[in-house]
Amino acid sequence: MRELGRRLATLLRPGDLVLLTGELGAGKTTLTRGLGEGLGVRGAVTSPTFVIARVHPSLGDGPPLVHVDAYRLGGGLDEMEDLDLDVSLPDSVVAVEWGDGKVEELSEDRLHVVIARTVGADAVAADDPGADDVREVTVTGTGARWASVDLSVLTTD
Repeated sequence: MRELGRRLATLLRPGDLVLLTGELGAGKTTLTRGLGEGLGVRGAVTSPTFVIARVHPSLGDGPPLVHVDAYRLGGGLDEMEDLDLDVSLPDSVVAVEWGDGKVEELSEDRLHVVIARTVGADAVAADDPGADDVREVTVTGTGARWASVDLSVLTTD
């Protein structure tokens, strides 16, 4: 997930909104950590669950990363208004965990990353708690910004 985040960062630019969807433990924060590494931002990218949002300034000339965890927010964009994401978005890359149905109004152009996690059948059969989880990731671009972007660079062999 971290490597995927680093690869995804090469496609991102200021003004990009990235929605991250997946169950608890699917790898949303790990992917965002890779985004931070790829964008070259300051600070450890950790889950902002209790602070709701963290801003990681760029260490170079790239955009800052705004990392939002909307898990505890029940309503739509109204509840997120205090975060000033609409102000941050033009100059930053904004990654929102649990943002479905809450932040889409921020931008017509957005990238939706859906992470499905499964445990391999052999691990389940062996009841191995240390088994590797398998992730299936679907990345979908919405809007004119993503219409001509080749997302195949994110796939692994």
